[in-house]
Amino acid sequence: MSFRNYIKRLEDQDQLVIVDNPVSCTYEMSAVLKKLEPRPVIFAQPREVNFRVVGNLFPNKAAFADYFNLPTGEIIPTLSRAIENRSAPQIVSAAACQEVVIADPDLDQLPILRHFAGDGGRYITSGVVISKHPQYGQNLDFHRCMQFSSKEMAMRVVAGRNFDTFLNDLGEMEVALCVGCPPNVLAAAATSVEIGIDELTIANALEALEVVQAKTVDLLVPAEAEFVLEGRVFAHRRHAEGPFVDLTETRDVIRREPVFEIQTITHRGDAIWQALLPGGLEHKLLMGMPREPTIYQRVNQVVRCLDVNVNPGGCSWLHAVVQIDKQSPEDGIKAIQAAFAGHSSCKHVFIVDKDIDIYNPLEVEWAMATRFQGDEDLFVKEKERGSSLDPSAELGSHLTTKIGFDLTKPLGEDAKPFEKVDYPEVDLERFLEEGG
Repeated sequence: MSFRNYIKRLEDQDQLVIVDNPVSCTYEMSAVLKKLEPRPVIFAQPREVNFRVVGNLFPNKAAFADYFNLPTGEIIPTLSRAIENRSAPQIVSAAACQEVVIADPDLDQLPILRHFAGDGGRYITSGVVISKHPQYGQNLDFHRCMQFSSKEMAMRVVAGRNFDTFLNDLGEMEVALCVGCPPNVLAAAATSVEIGIDELTIANALEALEVVQAKTVDLLVPAEAEFVLEGRVFAHRRHAEGPFVDLTETRDVIRREPVFEIQTITHRGDAIWQALLPGGLEHKLLMGMPREPTIYQRVNQVVRCLDVNVNPGGCSWLHAVVQIDKQSPEDGIKAIQAAFAGHSSCKHVFIVDKDIDIYNPLEVEWAMATRFQGDEDLFVKEKERGSSLDPSAELGSHLTTKIGFDLTKPLGEDAKPFEKVDYPEVDLERFLEEGG
């Protein structure tokens, strides 16, 4: 299913909010998206440009699962299988993403949003960046891009990522920034896999995918993308990037980042721009959910892992709730250590039993209140490198204290005082029907 086919399905199911009145790309759209979150929204009349804009498409795991017609609990195993059983997408010679080719592009003609007062500029936040290395092949990743001229953007490149390795090796390289990609591409781009793995093969394992040769750069891009911005990124040409509101809903600092120079734009004839609200639920899902399979896999190596939720309350980055089928007294601590190994940016890990709904924060807190003792069930990792997104981490080094909470109950007879009592079952129709 293409990006736009999913939008049509939401409209047919009366789940899509259609805003017909003119709305500005500067502040107004981001404000409307937040007010209507988690409901999907399409803006039919942006004030500044002629392209429609859509947002809030995948604000939670249930919406993501709905796209694939999966129950929510099957998302993590499905992503894990796709990472392990990758397959090459089909290459086509003609594609919808190239119906219009603009050889002399002007970024001011695109609905690039300015989200918050105090932002460094207009930002592309939903773009999947495709790059290529002569040794490692293609790579997909998310990189926010801040416009500073009609053809140039500052691209935030996180040190140590595969893209950063490519750029340091090559000095400059061709890239394609794709906006309006289906969720199999979005999820694949956000996964953390070994260098040399083309994430498009993960996307194709999730759902059949067609790719096409880009017009002016030597890269394969998703054929059904709405927009493709082709150009070059330069390691030694730098521009100020930021401030920017990130996952934590706090402002990231200003940095000098590589320049992305756009040379060609291709798009569908009636292209729809995808807006991704910084710090919003969709941003959190697309960043956090692809980390869940790596935690799931590492925990499963030491205990029976049932599910993982990198939850939005923890910015979908700094917290992970892990559900296990406990078999031995040490399983909780083992799971904590494995979870930190599976996501090194995680700050707090919560291990719960299979009777706890990890998507219900009230149940997780109940487990902490009734099954946790700080002097016995707390696991502390002092001063390790954490996430640059954590404003409480040590400035510069990002050192932080990581804590694991074993919220599991004892085994055997000792578990009985910790077990929830089920309420009686009843047929409500007997008591609520008229005249009953």
